[in-house]
Amino acid sequence: MMERRRLLLMRHGAVDYFDPHGRPYPPDDVPLTPAGVEQAQAMGKAIGAASVRIDRAVTSGLLRTRQTAQHVLAAAGATPPFEHWPELQEIRPGHLPSISDADLREAFIGAFEGPVPRETRFLHGETIGALLDRTLPALQQLLAAEDWDTSLMVLHGGVNRGLLSWFLTGQPVFLGGLAQDTGCLNIIDVGPGPSSSVVRVVNFCALDTLQTTTRLSTMEHLLEKYLKLRQQRGDLGEFA
Repeated sequence: MMERRRLLLMRHGAVDYFDPHGRPYPPDDVPLTPAGVEQAQAMGKAIGAASVRIDRAVTSGLLRTRQTAQHVLAAAGATPPFEHWPELQEIRPGHLPSISDADLREAFIGAFEGPVPRETRFLHGETIGALLDRTLPALQQLLAAEDWDTSLMVLHGGVNRGLLSWFLTGQPVFLGGLAQDTGCLNIIDVGPGPSSSVVRVVNFCALDTLQTTTRLSTMEHLLEKYLKLRQQRGDLGEFA
């Protein structure tokens, strides 16, 4: 079994929710904009330049995640098995009204604010807790497989936040304040097996690859802030 593997957890590139006539696209068929294509290609070029060998690629199966993955892999010069896992979908019918959900907006406005309540309703009536319960087993299934060393997962912002929160805390929580720009890539080094632990989490944004100066920003401080917040609330003892 491999000692360490790498998960490239990416949010799809910029999308267009409305067609040229102003009508909303069906949730499954929201396409990338030219900017979204550029972001995906920029990320793929960055991955290719780093000589990263991608062994496996997983998307939620929706058009925007498939298109992003295709452009990333093409630009990276990678040809791994390409899989679509519907259980990792975030978008449901009624998504457009849900993006103005007041509870959800409040959870992400401003600086880091700790975990979002599991009962927060999101995505046409689905709660954050239900989203986590539905998607985390798929992540655990992927981590339990031993046939890959580096895997690319292209999903949605909410699912990415849920999976990243799980990595950062080791429990099914949904953290507020996690940046998820379009084309955002979280590089996660994990140990072997289904009970993998995070070694390193780095946030790498495609928007930065399109600038003259590329910057990398670590997200490990989010875990520290989360633990301190819990300690202040009295529900966590001393920690290193």
